[in-house]
Amino acid sequence: MTIQDQSYRVGSGRLGVVLLHGLAGSPVEMRYIANGLARDGYNVYCPELAGHGSRAQDLATSTWQDWYKSAEDALLMMAAECDTVVVGGLSTGAVLALLLAANHPAKVAGLALYSPTLWLNGPNIPWYARLFPIIPTKRIAEIFRFPTPQDLGIKDARLREFIKNSVTASGGNCQVVTPGGAVIEHRWVSAAARQALHTITQPVLILHAREDGYAGLDNATYLQENLKGGVDLVVLEDSYHMATVDRQRGLVLERTTAFASRIFSALSGQAAVESDLAIAA
Repeated sequence: MTIQDQSYRVGSGRLGVVLLHGLAGSPVEMRYIANGLARDGYNVYCPELAGHGSRAQDLATSTWQDWYKSAEDALLMMAAECDTVVVGGLSTGAVLALLLAANHPAKVAGLALYSPTLWLNGPNIPWYARLFPIIPTKRIAEIFRFPTPQDLGIKDARLREFIKNSVTASGGNCQVVTPGGAVIEHRWVSAAARQALHTITQPVLILHAREDGYAGLDNATYLQENLKGGVDLVVLEDSYHMATVDRQRGLVLERTTAFASRIFSALSGQAAVESDLAIAA
């Protein structure tokens, strides 16, 4: 697989983590978490999703299946290199992570979901988003545009400016608007993920801000109630939607590394027991 220009790779070893950015976003959103995980010895890959990182038209014409294929390619590459892989995702990236867990249960050991967005129902979302459940085609959806809120989903003003500069410096593009075609694709991928929730039995960590302007906290509680594996929900009290870079990013990293360590340790212990049993037999 060819790594796209804005994809980010850090760390090495046999314990892998794939981190998926959000809709109209970039791997910059995941770098703080990726670097922290790498310092703890993990092999981390943050792929750039198809249609992202260039022109708004590329995002508008891409499909959720294109985004999913980017995520799936990243998972398969890391699964080939690593003994175990945990998948994390921000916003729409979290939705894609859910589908990866459903479709590749043997390759995804656990999920870290940041601001999972099944529904765009936060106060920063334009009123006409409520029309999208009855819009039948992408062509009609393209009539609408979704302006990026001035706060970019980041509570801390200094960090907000840093993210803008980082994306620009790395050659990326902070979308001024998200095309309506991409928003309806988000609705379709979210519907696919909701249909698959009953098949997802891996352990899950969810971190979601109480003041999320894009996705209400009910997105997280819905997942907590409907996923079939163990779910640890952490409600962030001093962040907005972009939890991986906002004021509580340190807590997000801390909980993510603890979660990954627990997953990998449990699997290592299981493998040791199976090895002992095989020797005894």
